[in-house]
Amino acid sequence: MPHETPAPSARQNELLDAAYRYALAHGLADLSLRPLAEAIGSSPRVLLFLFESKDGLLRALLARARAEELALLDRARQPDRPTGLAPAVERVWTWLAAQEHRPLLRLWAEAYARSLVQPDGAWAGFARATVEDWLGVLADCQSPSERDSEDGAVRRTLALAVLRGALLDLLATDDEQRLTKAVEAQLALLRG
Repeated sequence: MPHETPAPSARQNELLDAAYRYALAHGLADLSLRPLAEAIGSSPRVLLFLFESKDGLLRALLARARAEELALLDRARQPDRPTGLAPAVERVWTWLAAQEHRPLLRLWAEAYARSLVQPDGAWAGFARATVEDWLGVLADCQSPSERDSEDGAVRRTLALAVLRGALLDLLATDDEQRLTKAVEAQLALLRG
């Protein structure tokens, strides 16, 4: 009989929500349990008990960030009514460029980079999973004939590269106007 992970307790969910808000404000790079626990009204021992380890807490925070990112990106998804790659890129960029999403996207960028340089432990697979997530969103916006073609895969990969590059530049510079013009230039090529 397979071992089932017990459902998180109300207290564990409450502390995860508070820790997630803390991570959005402070990042994960230098996360220390003592200041985190103090900020969210807990103790390091309680956090270790509930999440088994600091890595367990980090994995839970990364899963929460990924779930939130996917929930927001799912608004662009329309597998039953594919709208095309260009409108999808336009919707995703509008979402990425929105000021209110910057804390989540900074957290995503930090986790993505850590996953590349620390491929084991809490960060394992995060970067690869988000690439697959975003390619899936873009694929669902393509018509079935485009989605299943080699050219369709190349086009959504290029679209993702433009979105990711523009996002990283946006997080570094806050130059939304310049980057929106660059994304719009790519959209013109996708439509052409």
